[in-house]
Amino acid sequence: MRCGSKCFIVEIEVEGQKQMKSVTARTSIEARKTIKGAYGTEAHILSVIEEKRRTFD
Repeated sequence: MRCGSKCFIVEIEVEGQKQMKSVTARTSIEARKTIKGAYGTEAHILSVIEEKRRTFD
């Protein structure tokens, strides 16, 4: 992991199937680039959401 990185949940559609992938990146744009690099241009990105960390009291 790099300094300042966060966990993003990326919802993608590949070959007609919806999938949710967890990606570690600094920004949502970098998370999109990571998915495009892994799945190519046929992957349609539906949403990118930053995963919130849980706090335990």
